[in-house]
Amino acid sequence: MPLTPLDIHNKEFGRRLRGYDEDEVNEFLDQVIKDYEALIRENKELQNQLLAMQEKLDHFANIEETLSKTIIVAQEAADEVKNNAKKEAQLIIKEAEKNADRIINEALAKSRKIALEVEELKKQASIYRARFRTLVEAQLELLGVESWEALESGARDKEDAALKVEHSHSM
Repeated sequence: MPLTPLDIHNKEFGRRLRGYDEDEVNEFLDQVIKDYEALIRENKELQNQLLAMQEKLDHFANIEETLSKTIIVAQEAADEVKNNAKKEAQLIIKEAEKNADRIINEALAKSRKIALEVEELKKQASIYRARFRTLVEAQLELLGVESWEALESGARDKEDAALKVEHSHSM
């Protein structure tokens, strides 16, 4: 156990003949006590400062650890956001490709339908032209005939023929 200033103050020395000057020894011990008390106070202050510094160091170590964990969490979150964005982009691309395929297929189907309608219209135009040609030819024939009787009988025959042609095309 270390000496205390009180231990130094209460120290009694034995007396001898031709010993030290008692006042000088007491003065020296008083000086030692003062210096020792100052050293104890300084040591105590240094310990308090050391404790405060250790607390600050612990505080900063906690902040560093928290920041490190935060950075790791932020990096993980950024990676997750990046991965989710990639997945979403891929889904959007797939959906766009599906829509493009659907639009192309619909356009092809419409194109085929229009081509069929064009063919049907061409057939109907051909039929109409043939009927019209038959009618015009019949009319020209009638114009070429001079007598009214031939006109009347020929007109009936031509009308009957035209009706038959028209009737057969409409079926």
